[in-house]
Amino acid sequence: MKRIMITLCLWAGIFAEIAAQNISQKLDELMNAYAQNREFNGTVLVARKGKILLEKGYGYQNIEKLLSNSAVTLYPIASITKTFTATLILKLAEQRLLSIDDKLSKYYPDFPSGDSISIEHLLTHTSGIYNYTNELEFMLNEAGKPASEQKIVAIFKNKPLDFPPGKGWNYSNSGYCLLGYIIEKVTKMPYYSAVRKYIFEPYKMNNSGFDFVGQAIEKKAMGYYSDAGKDYNKLAPLEDSSVVYAAGAIYSSAKDLYKWHQALQQHRLISKTLADKAYTPFKHNYGYGWIIDSLYHKKIVSHSGGLPGYRSNFVRIIEDDICIVLLNNTEIPGLSMISNGLLAILYNQPYKIPTAKKAITLDKSTLERYVGSYEVAQQKLIIQFKIENNQLVAYPFHGPRSVLMPFAESAFFDIEQEQVEISFEKDSTGNFNKLTLNFNGNIRTGYRIQ
Repeated sequence: MKRIMITLCLWAGIFAEIAAQNISQKLDELMNAYAQNREFNGTVLVARKGKILLEKGYGYQNIEKLLSNSAVTLYPIASITKTFTATLILKLAEQRLLSIDDKLSKYYPDFPSGDSISIEHLLTHTSGIYNYTNELEFMLNEAGKPASEQKIVAIFKNKPLDFPPGKGWNYSNSGYCLLGYIIEKVTKMPYYSAVRKYIFEPYKMNNSGFDFVGQAIEKKAMGYYSDAGKDYNKLAPLEDSSVVYAAGAIYSSAKDLYKWHQALQQHRLISKTLADKAYTPFKHNYGYGWIIDSLYHKKIVSHSGGLPGYRSNFVRIIEDDICIVLLNNTEIPGLSMISNGLLAILYNQPYKIPTAKKAITLDKSTLERYVGSYEVAQQKLIIQFKIENNQLVAYPFHGPRSVLMPFAESAFFDIEQEQVEISFEKDSTGNFNKLTLNFNGNIRTGYRIQ
């Protein structure tokens, strides 16, 4: 009987290993397809229950030198930095060095409305403080130069609030910069030093830091953008870490972000009680430095990031100990779609392998049928369609412009993200007043509003 049990255990282990290999092959097949379709260029890590299923680089980290992306390539992670800043604030709250109920006026006595803005408002983007990265002239002309606390705060300090604190939601990098400055005031050390002391050093995140510009050329991914379509070959300018600061200054590797996931997963930095609060939506599906969503009846906590030439996505399903890291050095728009495809494989759900689509030509009179504004109620989304240079162009409200290419008379795909399809349909009046959005199998319906 004992021998039978040992044999069964051995076979169970073999089958589990084969299953893991099959999943790894499917994950790699999906990422290869995205890479070949020029919709991913970077490094991916996928892990489940302590086992890394895929860790690999795709495409070039440096086009000029023909250096390939690898598992250890360094990237700016942009707004994923907010997960570090928010967690460090909560750590200091646990140590009773501050309270999330503290008012901004405690740290900035002369800040307008500082008596009504709390640290919790800053964490959750509900302060109403103007987002300084919306200052296009500053970002275009000054973002590559070092900036002091006084210079950054002066950009937004005297701007009118977008709404009364706590009464609305608006993504604000200003709030996270203030959190970084508050960390400095409380810990009596630079923000960068505090992050190293509390996070990077204890959890052996040896490939993470803030001086991305100073990293050796063979270690880091150069960022690229495109003037049109997927031709990502223009070198993007780098923004100084003092400008993006506690809202987006960290660089890291895929493996280091997995270490970050593990530290959070095991509640080594903050308690489970406080972590659970951080993962609870406050407003607009945003908690304390985390975006909260769900898929396959599983709670997802994540954050994305974007800087000129770079895009990133960090996805966690805590109950199943799943971590997905996508670090990309081109300005592709579709990392969340890729993450969802990887999750579909992990949960044995249907998914599509991306394929290149072939565009056709439509005359202007045909394109004019689709010009106008449509509302997709399920997404709380309004999209305006225009004709520019004999092409149909989509302008989502508060979203990036997308050039659409036709593959049928009334069906189009996003030129940069081919798995996003938009098709127009006639209603009972015989006019094209209805549209269908297909995000890689995720279907949404919209109707013309003007």
